Parts: sequence; C-alpha cells; structure tokens
Amino acid sequence: MLASGFSAATVSKWLFFGTIASSILVSITDGKFYFHIQLVPHLWRYKQFWRLLVWQSCYNNSGELLFGVMTLYNLRIVERLWGSRKFASFLTAVLFPTLFIPPLLLTLLRPVSFSTLNVLPAGPTPLIFALLAQYHATIPTVYKYRILLSSSSTDALTLSDKSLVYLLAAQLALSSLPGSLISAVGGWFVGVAWRRDLGPELWTTWRLPAWIIGGKQGRGGDFEHFRRRLEGEGTGTGTVVDHNEV
Repeated sequence: MLASGFSAATVSKWLFFGTIASSILVSITDGKFYFHIQLVPHLWRYKQFWRLLVWQSCYNNSGELLFGVMTLYNLRIVERLWGSRKFASFLTAVLFPTLFIPPLLLTLLRPVSFSTLNVLPAGPTPLIFALLAQYHATIPTVYKYRILLSSSSTDALTLSDKSLVYLLAAQLALSSLPGSLISAVGGWFVGVAWRRDLGPELWTTWRLPAWIIGGKQGRGGDFEHFRRRLEGEGTGTGTVVDHNEV
C-alpha cells in the first residue's frame, strides 16, 4: 500500500482526473453558474431540481479543486486496501445520499440562520468526506511525531502520518464557508452511516459487477466466491462477519 502514483487504484485515478477535467471544462465554457445550489432562487423559486443531480460534478474555483484532488490522491490507499470493486461499489452506494443530504441540511438550518444560509458550492466535497470517514476507520496510524512549540519539551504538538490528509480535508471544508462545511458534514455523516450499517443491508453489501471495473468473473468468480464461502462458514460457526470489512 506504499506504492506511489495510482498503482492498484484505477477507480481513484479516474475520479482524480475526471474531477480535474470536468472543472477545467466548466471553467473554459463559462458554465460555472449551472453547478452550485442556491435554495433561493434556484430550488424554491425556479424549481431547478436538476441541480441536485449535477452539483457534485466539478469545482468552481481553483482553490477547492486543488485541495479536493490532493485529498482524493491521498485517499487512494482505501482502494488499495479494499480492492477496486468494493471501492467503486462504495462510491456508487453513497453517491445519491451525498447528493441530497447536504441540501436537506441546508434547508433545515436556513430558518435557524435567519435565511443567511443559502448556498452550497459545487464540487464532490460530500463524496470525498464520505470516503474520508472510511480512511479514518480503516487505515491505521503508522507513526507519530512531535513538533516543539517552545523551548520546553512539554509544549509540543503531536501529529501522525495521517495528519496531512486531515489538514487537506479541513482546508477543503473551510474553503467556502458556510456551504462547504455543510457539504463536508453531510458527506461524513453518510460515510459513518454506511460504515455502521445504519441503513438497508443491501446498501452496504451490494457490489458492482466485476466486468464494470475491468475485473474477471471466470472460474466461478474466484475471490468473490471464496469470500462468500468464508462468510457462510463464519455464520455457520457463530462467527460475526463485518460486511464492510470484506
């Protein structure tokens, strides 16, 4: 999992370059105003509900794009751990919840903010934070280090090898306040819900067909068939199996 680049991370590579390409395309065609969401007037007055389906397609400014794709690049380790099929299945499963939950949160918070909360910036920030929740739960800390804040050895900041990823994600969440933070919180909530099976069983156990991501299902599905056999044996012997770990 320490390999450089996008080795064994095909889906992450397509997501990385796809986000860059779509953001550049929208910028040069001057179509940025089609992708962000404003409750008023886009949804409530003009009924432009199609924006709910496209608002995660691209970023509208270079700062968000930079921190978004840098975070995605560091999260490719999750795909290496899970495999491309489970990784792509996860992204597909959480896509629609991340499309609709941040706008719902914005709608609920708008009256409390005296109508000042109104905008969700464009970009796949919710999807990235749903993936970040999996990174937080599954990727262990390899090492920690301390940064001295003064001459006293007691005044030190303890960080880990994962701190850079969280720092990039925090910058992304704070890049277009308050909308970007709402997007991040909504995405994290969806990721945690998927992780803890807070939904239909099919939501967390469903997998894309292997041929969609270029896999092979010959010889009875090989690994997938072997995995299901292990699950069946574990159930028969009273062993509890966490489907999210498979």
